[in-house]
Amino acid sequence: MKVFVVGANGRVAERLLKDLTEKGHEVFAGARSPEKVLQGENIHPVSFDLHDEAEALSQKLKGMDAVYFTAGSRGKDLLQTDAFGAVKVMQASEKAGIKRFIMLSSILSTEPEKWQAAGIDRLKNYIIAKFFADEWLIHNTQLDYTILQPGNLVETEDGSGLVDFTAVAMGQNSIPNVAKVLAELLDQPNTFKKVIPMADGQTPIAQAIAEL
Repeated sequence: MKVFVVGANGRVAERLLKDLTEKGHEVFAGARSPEKVLQGENIHPVSFDLHDEAEALSQKLKGMDAVYFTAGSRGKDLLQTDAFGAVKVMQASEKAGIKRFIMLSSILSTEPEKWQAAGIDRLKNYIIAKFFADEWLIHNTQLDYTILQPGNLVETEDGSGLVDFTAVAMGQNSIPNVAKVLAELLDQPNTFKKVIPMADGQTPIAQAIAEL
């Protein structure tokens, strides 16, 4: 498949690029600084700025089979990147005739009634931005979406390959595990139109996805 990854310079995205190409996909890596994109066979850096209009973004998505949104501003540009930037990529995907859309989000992003109890004050503005993006994806598009909601991201060299899709709190998530799950979701129709909370756990990734 031809797959476009938005936010290709991110921590999760770099692992995702490797996982997707290892599975035989051709990956177009969209980033504001394409010269910094991970180099590799079947990885094509593309200049992609979330401040551009949806129509301009759609021109760069034409011919793709699927889009991943993994971009994040780390709190520096929440409205234009994490919230409205994501919405514009959804609009651009539909303009380009793409159906499959996978969103990297955050635990509890779609459940604001749980935010106070979960003690997420430090990340609240980020999760609010993800809330609006995710709500738009669910209620205002016809995309075959999957929203993955990991909690805390942890830098590790290797992932366990074991996950928990019943997480209800801000658990630990190794970045390799998150990237592997994203890659495995791509062509799984049983994950369409689903929101998946995630933490590191005890279930092999393939099994956990099959049981959704």
